[in-house]
Amino acid sequence: MENFKGHVAIVTGGGTGIGRALALALAKEGAKVVICGRREAPLRDVVEVMASDGREGIWVQGDVSQEEDVERVIQETLACFGTIDILINSAGISGGGRIHEHNVRMWDQILAVNLRGPFLMARAVLPMMRERGRGEIVNISSESGLEYYEGDGAYGVSKHALNALGEYIQRENQSLGIRVHTICPGMVVTEMSQGSPGLNYAKCLRPEDVADLVLWQLSRWENIKIGRPVLIQTMENPWD
Repeated sequence: MENFKGHVAIVTGGGTGIGRALALALAKEGAKVVICGRREAPLRDVVEVMASDGREGIWVQGDVSQEEDVERVIQETLACFGTIDILINSAGISGGGRIHEHNVRMWDQILAVNLRGPFLMARAVLPMMRERGRGEIVNISSESGLEYYEGDGAYGVSKHALNALGEYIQRENQSLGIRVHTICPGMVVTEMSQGSPGLNYAKCLRPEDVADLVLWQLSRWENIKIGRPVLIQTMENPWD
C-alpha cells in the first residue's frame, strides 16, 4: 500500500536513527521525502536507498537550530516538490548532567537543537498549512520528557519543553485541520545510545518500532488525535 502517495514530508535528523527509519518508511508508503541533517554522508546514503527502491527523496545539509538553514530546507523542498504536508522533527542531541554542574555551552547547544529547531521548523511550515487547512507535525520527544531522571540535565528539560511546544501548536491550529503528534520513545538502539554503560540493546526499541507508530498515527482519519505525548517503551527494563 502507498498511504502517503502524493504527500511531501520533511524529516529532520533524517540521516540516522529514528529519523532515518521514518524517512524510509514514508518513502516506502509513497511520500516524497526531504531529509536534513548536519552530516552529508548519512543523508546521501538514505536518499540512495530511497532511489534504489524507486522512491523520490532529496537531502539538504543544515542545522535546524539556525534560521538561515531552516529557510533553505523549506525553500529547497518547495522548489523541488511544491508543497509540504508533513513535518517530522526528529533531529536531536543528547547530553546531561546535574543542573548545578552543567556546562553552559552544552546546555545552550542541546536546547538549541532539541527545542529551538522544532520551533523554527514548525514556524516555517505552519503558515502554508494554515492557509490550506491541513497538515501534520510530528515531534520525536523522549521518555525523558515525561519522567524526571536525575542527571538528565538539558536533555530532559528540552524534551519536557518540546512536549509543551507541541501542545501549544496543536491547540492554536487544530481548528484549521492541523494535527500535532508527540512521541516519547524509551531507549532506542541508535548512534546516540551506543556505548551507554549497562544498556542491554536486546531489550531496547528499534527505530522501526517508532516509525511504525508514527505512520499509524498519521494514517488515522483527519478528525482523530491520539492523546497528548504518546509513550512507547519496552516491557523489560533495558538497563541491566
